[in-house]
Amino acid sequence: MHTYPLYVYFVVALGMFLVGMSKGGLGATLSAVTVPMMALVLPVKDVIGMMPPVLMLADALAVGFHWGKWDGRMVRLLIPSSLIGVTIGTLFLANAPSELIRLVLGIIVIIFVIYKVFERRLFARITYRPHNWHGVLAGSVAGFTSSVAHTGGPPVGMYLLLQGVQPRTYAATSAIFFLILNYIKVPFYYVADVFNFKVLATFLWLLPMVPLGVLAGKWIVVRVSKGFYDNIILFLLFVSAMLLIFSR
Repeated sequence: MHTYPLYVYFVVALGMFLVGMSKGGLGATLSAVTVPMMALVLPVKDVIGMMPPVLMLADALAVGFHWGKWDGRMVRLLIPSSLIGVTIGTLFLANAPSELIRLVLGIIVIIFVIYKVFERRLFARITYRPHNWHGVLAGSVAGFTSSVAHTGGPPVGMYLLLQGVQPRTYAATSAIFFLILNYIKVPFYYVADVFNFKVLATFLWLLPMVPLGVLAGKWIVVRVSKGFYDNIILFLLFVSAMLLIFSR
């Protein structure tokens, strides 16, 4: 197994904890900071390759909390189309140089921040009429951004919000979609040699940080102002993205 400086283990443990907190009720904004933060201390391909087990564990916990409450029709629209995005995203990961991947990761995070900042104004101005192809498009884009940076939340979140689903349905549909999507990514990552099993083995012992994060998220969500919390996380995301884009 690899040996890393102590601060690397701390950052990875914090990343796993934050993923758990996001699934505990604090939302995709928190989860999105994990990959760019960890990519500041580890090679970006290693970070992307080690995240599926972490995300699958967190998503399994979230699915358990919301079992059977998802919208099956929306899942059936999102999942098949996500294969297109996963295929393109994995091909990009397998063939692009690390510096380009860091740049694309930073740009995806910036787009995520911009989306979150203008989210309310965007929905206030839209007169929306639902069509099935919207789910197909959202699944494709989520498959790509999830494969490249594990940030598939915005396209799926936008799609589900525009359908006017109830909060429990939103949480359950998102959870089951990403659980399935992360399993789909595993054979793609394996064939494309994205996984670094030595790195995975090195940090596997930190996986209990995920359920601890879930418990912490459930505790914090009723005690902290969501607006204040989101602003802090968006600021951290912006800083991480700038470091990814401009640090060489």
